[in-house]
Amino acid sequence: MFDIENDAQRLEIIEKLRKSGVKIPCSDGIIIEKTIPIGKGTVILPGTIIMGESKIGENCVIGPNSYVCDTHIGDTVTFKASFTDKSTIDDEASIGPFSQLRPNSHIGKRVKIGDFVEVKNSTIDEKTSVAHLTYIGDSDVGSHCNFGCGTVTSNYDGKNKFRTTIGDNVFIGCNTNLIAPVTVESDSYIAAGSTITDTVPKDSLAIARSRQTIKEGWAKRNREK
Repeated sequence: MFDIENDAQRLEIIEKLRKSGVKIPCSDGIIIEKTIPIGKGTVILPGTIIMGESKIGENCVIGPNSYVCDTHIGDTVTFKASFTDKSTIDDEASIGPFSQLRPNSHIGKRVKIGDFVEVKNSTIDEKTSVAHLTYIGDSDVGSHCNFGCGTVTSNYDGKNKFRTTIGDNVFIGCNTNLIAPVTVESDSYIAAGSTITDTVPKDSLAIARSRQTIKEGWAKRNREK
């Protein structure tokens, strides 16, 4: 799995990185394969594993308790308590805690990927915020978008995978289901709780949820049965 044969070699790699300007305040649980370039000023925190064809830029914070495999990370990236495999993270992005980037994900400059967010086979352009509890799979997402909590791109029908396309400056309300294949055009809004099956045109508001019904006195009558 690793190109490190023993703990002495592990510590030797860490010491070499320290001498090159990488900040490793505590080596506990850190495993870094010897061929991986890491830029000056980057901080590696305990419990972090970096392996494969990974490359990390300058002035990043990686960890604690993170896994980086075959991933290129730009400069000034924060990557906290998260997993990434075969992906790319551009400058100044913020990942985690508790995020997962699955293969073929490209996270743009200054994008925020927050807690309990999973991204797979998708591109997310700069300054888009996906703050929490969201799944983005097989999607192309524009810049300056906001994903509300609980948004899901429903990409799989049980047999085939389909893509979701989202333009720039899109606001997606909480608990939205995007049923792929579907397109959300730029500068549009989606109301919370919507299930979107058709194209959302530019500059529009999409509302796709049932109306609330109030039955006065129902609870009291039910208790008295």
